[in-house]
Amino acid sequence: MAETNATLHQHRLSTEGADPLLLAGINDVHLQTLAHVTGCRVALRGDQLVLSGSPSEVERATAAAEHLLDLARAGEAFGPDDVERALDTLDGDGTPRTAPDPGRIVLPGARKAIVPKTEGQRRYLEAIERNDIVVGIGPAGTGKTYLAVAMATDALFKKRVKRIVLARPAVEAGENLGFLPGDLQEKVDPYLRPLYDALDDMVPADRLRRALETRAIEVAPLAYMRGRTLQDAFVILDEAQNATALQMKMFLTRLGLNSKAVITGDKTQIDLPRKSDSGLLQVEQVLRGIEGIAFAYLHPTDVIRHRLVKDIIRAYAAAAGEPEEGAAAA
Repeated sequence: MAETNATLHQHRLSTEGADPLLLAGINDVHLQTLAHVTGCRVALRGDQLVLSGSPSEVERATAAAEHLLDLARAGEAFGPDDVERALDTLDGDGTPRTAPDPGRIVLPGARKAIVPKTEGQRRYLEAIERNDIVVGIGPAGTGKTYLAVAMATDALFKKRVKRIVLARPAVEAGENLGFLPGDLQEKVDPYLRPLYDALDDMVPADRLRRALETRAIEVAPLAYMRGRTLQDAFVILDEAQNATALQMKMFLTRLGLNSKAVITGDKTQIDLPRKSDSGLLQVEQVLRGIEGIAFAYLHPTDVIRHRLVKDIIRAYAAAAGEPEEGAAAA
């Protein structure tokens, strides 16, 4: 039902089957965010969501509201940032771009299902599903590592692989491992903590402990990969921008039969003494066009952290005179 006059257009959406608390948010924060970003008046009246404003405002708000209603009907919790991301997925004329895949990764014992929240994330997961080697490139907060770990964990639980190997270069902003206290494992553990954090969020503590003890899940510095052949494994190289060209070649040639590798990195955060030594920059040129190897690019619009993070990324890129990460990539 729609009512129109010279200045006001009103559109009503049925909320039947949608959890009203999930849809509106605490203190109606989701509705307030939708109203603030689109300029519409947004009200939840009984089993209807009422959108009022100019025709263009209502058209844009309606497309985003329909996506949020789908999430609320599926029982998916979301926040104000997700409301803004729903609007980011609209083209300039207010029509939706390809919707994120509604499919989800459901891990036994996990606190929540893992769902791609943006079109870039959906393409990234599709690339991992379809290829043996995927290079995921994009800024911080786009879910490169988290989604790769989710896919690896799903493959392990479904017995598609026998183990997960997570690796990271032990290089951070020019710091030297020798300055850290403890033995070698204690020195490198802080550099591997983001990988443990992702696992902690997906795997029950007792199951994760057993998997680490039996080495069904292994978290190690990249240097530990030398001389190995990784068969029946899902291998992830995180922070690949800090791997040298030689280390990158070494990692890629570890792959054995029935194995899959995902390489993640951010070209704007290279901590090597010479940025040109980054194996991520080289692999982007050397491996392009090889069947079975895919490159997935994520953008600031795929950032899933605080809403200001994408603005910070854009501001730094503008200050450096650089295009947004992945903007020119296919």
